[in-house]
Amino acid sequence: MKPNESSLTSLISAFARAYHSKYDTPKIFDDFIAQDLLLQEEFSNISQYMIQGFSFFNQDRTEKFRDDPDEKLKWIIQVQLSPTPLARAAYCEKVLLNEMSLGLKQYVILGAGLDTFAFRHPEWKGSLEIFEVDQPATQEFKKSRLAQANLDIPSHLHFVPMDFTETFSYQNLSNEGFENKKTFFNLLGVSYYLTKEENARLIQDLFADMPSGSSIVFDYADENLFIEKGKSNRVENMLKMASKGGEPIKSCFTYWEMEKMLEKSGLLIYEHLSPNEINERFFQHRTDDLTAFETIHYVHAVKK
Repeated sequence: MKPNESSLTSLISAFARAYHSKYDTPKIFDDFIAQDLLLQEEFSNISQYMIQGFSFFNQDRTEKFRDDPDEKLKWIIQVQLSPTPLARAAYCEKVLLNEMSLGLKQYVILGAGLDTFAFRHPEWKGSLEIFEVDQPATQEFKKSRLAQANLDIPSHLHFVPMDFTETFSYQNLSNEGFENKKTFFNLLGVSYYLTKEENARLIQDLFADMPSGSSIVFDYADENLFIEKGKSNRVENMLKMASKGGEPIKSCFTYWEMEKMLEKSGLLIYEHLSPNEINERFFQHRTDDLTAFETIHYVHAVKK
C-alpha cells in the first residue's frame, strides 16, 4: 500500500461482506453494516469492474454467463472474494465472544480496515474497550464513511493511527486508554503482506510484556501458496490481484515454522484450523460456490 492511500484490500473485503449479507443464504458471517460504508455508486462500480474482468477469473465460463452479469458477479464473489474474509471473521468473533465470557475487557484489531464489530455489537459498550490500529489514511477514510452513514463513533471504540508493520508502539495505544492487562488481538488479513521476519518481530513486539492468557487470532498461508492454483485458479489469481493492487503477498509458512515462531514469543497454539477443517466448520451443506480457500489456515494462539 502506498503512503497516504487507503487500503484497496480493506475496501474489496467490505464489498464482499456487504454482498454476502445482502444476497447469500445461509449466512456464514452477517456484516449488515458493511454496505453502509460503501457508496451506492462505489458498490456499483466495483461490481461492474468485476463483471468486466470475468474472463480473468474464469475463461471457461465466459460464454456460459455471457448474457447474465449477475451470475458472473456472484461467481467471482463466492469463489474468489468472499470465502476468506467471511470465514475468518466468523471464527475470530466466535473466539472473541468466548474470551469475553471469561472476563476479557480489551480487544485490539490490527489492520482493522472497515471492520464493523463495534457497530454490530453496541451491547458491549461498557464491557469491552476496542482499539482499531491501522494506517492513518485508512482510518481517516473509515471515519469519513462512518460520518456519511450517520454512524456515531461509540466511546469504547478507539482509533490508533500507526503503521504497525514498520514499528509497533504501545505508547500509541496507551494514549487512547489501553492498559497492560489480558488482551485479545485480531491480526486477520495481515500476515501475508509481511515477510517472515516482519511477522516474527510483530508477534514479539505484541506479546513481550503482555500478561499470561492474552491471545491472538490470525490467518496465514501455508507452504503451498506459490504452487497451488486452487479452485478455478483462485489462489494464483489472489497473488496476481494483490500484486496489481500494490499490496504483494510476501510470506507463507509450514505449520512447524508457525509453531516455532509463536513459541519464541511465549505463545502456544490453542487451536489450528486447516483449509479442510475450515470447510467443514463454515461451508458444509452449501448449494452455492462458497468453499474454504486453499492454502489458508487460522490460528488461535495464547500466551503461556
